[in-house]
This record gives sequence, C-alpha cells and structure tokens, in this order.
Amino acid sequence: MPRPILIVHGGAGTIPEERHAAAVEGCRRAAQAGWSILEAGGSALDAVEAAVRTLEEDPTFNAGRGSVRTRAGTVEMDALIMEGTTLRAGAVAAVRRVCHPIVLARAVMERTPHVLLVGPAAEALAELLGLPMADDAELAAPRDAMGGALLRADGPVDLREVLARALSEPMDTVGAAAMDAAGRLAAAVSTGGMSNKWPGRVGDSALIGCGAYADDHSGAAVATGWGETLMRVVIAKTACDFMALGLSASGAVTAAIRLLEERVNGRGGLIAIDREGRIGIAHNTPHMSWAWTDGRVLEAGIRAPERVRGLVTGESGAARARG
Repeated sequence: MPRPILIVHGGAGTIPEERHAAAVEGCRRAAQAGWSILEAGGSALDAVEAAVRTLEEDPTFNAGRGSVRTRAGTVEMDALIMEGTTLRAGAVAAVRRVCHPIVLARAVMERTPHVLLVGPAAEALAELLGLPMADDAELAAPRDAMGGALLRADGPVDLREVLARALSEPMDTVGAAAMDAAGRLAAAVSTGGMSNKWPGRVGDSALIGCGAYADDHSGAAVATGWGETLMRVVIAKTACDFMALGLSASGAVTAAIRLLEERVNGRGGLIAIDREGRIGIAHNTPHMSWAWTDGRVLEAGIRAPERVRGLVTGESGAARARG
C-alpha cells in the first residue's frame, strides 16, 4: 500500500513579503496537525479536517479567524470536505459566526442527508450541534483593508479591473489533501471569501469539483484563486480527470492551471495527491504557500518547487502519461 502523505496550501496570489514567513510556518503547523492523525493510523478524512481546522485558527490566512469582510461589513465563509472511497461530501456556503466552517461541512456530510447547506440554515445546524461561534469582530482579519468595492451597483464591472485587484491581494483560501495507510483519499477547503464581495456571493470553495474533489480511483485535488474562473473550468475535478487519464499529480495540476489560464484567463493554484501517493503543486500567481509531509520529511514553501511542477511545454503525450 502507498505510504500515507498529506499536503496543504494557504492560498495563492501576491503575498506581501512581510507575510511570507508566517504563511509558510502556518502551513507547516497545519501539515504537522494532519500528519499526527495519519501517523496514529487515522483516516485521510480526519487528517484533512484537522489540517484545515488548524489553518482556520491562524489569522494569517483568509479562513475562519482570518476571514475578510463583504461590502456590507459582514463575514461570510464557505467550506467543503470530501472523501474518495464513496464520494461522500459536505459543504456550507455564506455562513456567519462559525469558527470552524470545515467542521460544519463535515457535519453536513455525516449528520444530514444533504451535501450543501447555506446561510442561516447552516448556522442553525452549527448551533444545534454546539459548535464554537464568534461574531464578525473576532473572525475578521485585521489586514482586510483593500479599499474600494470589487463590485459596483452603478454599472457594468470591468473584469480586467477585478482581475487586477484580485492579483494584488493573496487569495487565501486554505485546503488540504491526504492519502492514508489504506490508500483512501480525502480533500478539504475553507475560505473567508473575497474582500468587499457582494453579500451572498459564493465562490468555488463550497462547490464539489471546483474548490476540491477526491476519488480513490484518480486522486484528490484542492484549488485556490479567483473563484469565478475556477468554477468555470471545474478545476479540481478537471485535475482529477487528468490523473485518471494517467498523468501524475504534478502533471495534472500543471495542466489544469494551464487550462484555467488559456480558457478563462484565470489565476490560482492547485495541490493534489494521485492514487500512487505522489504530490503536485502548481500556480500561475506570484506566490502560493504550501507544505507536505510523508512522515520522513516535511517541506514547506511560498512557491511551487521545481521538482513537482509537472508538465513542461513540448512534452510528449507518452511523457505526460508517465508523469
């Protein structure tokens, strides 16, 4: 059986240099939290939840206690968790006051007959289950000061302006993918949304196949970036489909990011684990914080390392299939 492995990310974008060390160290801590589950014989599902929960506690990242505000000044969060054996999944969208949206997403999967709950109904479930709650002041990141709405009510929005603004800030969705000792795969993602977004806006993070996807028959992938473009190419499922066709995790995420850029001029990043237990990291933004471990080594960084970037332009089909 493949050796257990776990990989996390802390968001893609232009991360200010003064935040590099905190972003890398936060990913390192999350990887250690997830690995402690796998090392004890726990499931990939438990491991990705633990890793993302750790990231939600860190105000460095735009998730949980580091979330950003909508144009109405509120905090609205999305999350998704999925396991690859039976394709079970749970998600929440536009939820407020919930300290750990990823825990609530898992509760949707395991405690209800549904896959996705939104807004006040999801918050009511959190209260019913006694999950930790907090107000906007506790959840909003002090660094959330972009200035100027991303959306205007007085006319059409220039998408080039939106992209430029998005690229000027880190897109701090957080996520994790893991394979356990039984070869089971899982993926999880959580976000505090887009700064100054229209209230009620839901991005890729709550949508199966967009923010994350896991299938034991192919791989697990987790996305970060400009959600409006990630959704249009269903990027996490696309990466898993590439792995099902024979690409390694590294080749699959690089191919999916290339597709994102070529088809919808999107920006973002992906992490993945294929069914052989190989990892992939790719992004077309200046930075993406990440960490991975298999128990023997723990590596972390702010840019994808060369050896796992995958596809090279001009590579033959046979070479791509070998990964």
